[in-house]
Amino acid sequence: MKHILKTATFLLLLSFSGCYYDNEEKLYAEVSTTCDLTNVTFAASVKPILQASCFSCHSNSSANSSGAGIKLENYADVQTQAKNGKLMGSVNHSNGYQAMPKGGGKLTDCEINQLQKWIDNGTLNN
Repeated sequence: MKHILKTATFLLLLSFSGCYYDNEEKLYAEVSTTCDLTNVTFAASVKPILQASCFSCHSNSSANSSGAGIKLENYADVQTQAKNGKLMGSVNHSNGYQAMPKGGGKLTDCEINQLQKWIDNGTLNN
């Protein structure tokens, strides 16, 4: 009987030490969750977002075949889409707009906020 009790106690203790739950913030505290909106520019902020997420369909060479003719490779084309509301309507997945990137996940909140900040600052070619 003592042997069974010792075995049961051992298994019980082993089961408690085998699983645990980690807190993501404690594990990855060094990962920043802030979004810098202090110096948003077309060249340093907007264009890299578009290059990474939009150019596969909306570059000058691919826009006619896969991007419904919408080009986002140069400043003037991006400014047009920003000013007519289509850029933000699409990346926000708003009703009445084609959700972009097509077939992909939504841009990060930071990327969307950076695009909006650039628009709010007057869509400058900076």
